Amino acid sequence: MGGILNAIEIASKGLSVQRTKMNTVAKNIANAETTETEEGGPYRRQRVIVEETPVKQSFKSVMKDANSRLSKTNSRHISSKIHNNQKNELSSVDIDVVSEDKDNFKVVYDPTHPQADEEGYVKMPNIEIITEMVDMMAASRAYEANTVAISSAKEMAKNALEI
Repeated sequence: MGGILNAIEIASKGLSVQRTKMNTVAKNIANAETTETEEGGPYRRQRVIVEETPVKQSFKSVMKDANSRLSKTNSRHISSKIHNNQKNELSSVDIDVVSEDKDNFKVVYDPTHPQADEEGYVKMPNIEIITEMVDMMAASRAYEANTVAISSAKEMAKNALEI
């Protein structure tokens, strides 16, 4: 049952990360034309940085604790040995930080804009709406995939309890 709970925990962290990404993208789109912030200057695009974090129990330790053992009963079966370059642990993700994108601002000629400099140029946020929409679609699909993973894990747990 621990494997199913680990799957739900990992997928729920994925949901949290994707929700944060969608909120950040929405904030970026809302501020795509903001030329003056409280800190001064145009709005800077926000990015969500995630980091890999190990899950409490590794796959190997779960298999060691299990009562059943994997056995090779046919020569065509894949060996259970792990090679040195293979990882044998479960990982999840956490939000490391939401940081500002340090790309240069877009400069637009608009002498009638209140934020225009003496030459008529305005610094605009470093946001590309198309990029933000693609990021929103990717985050939305990843969010949906994590909900499917949770539903599948719940269904497996339900079926295991019926046995």
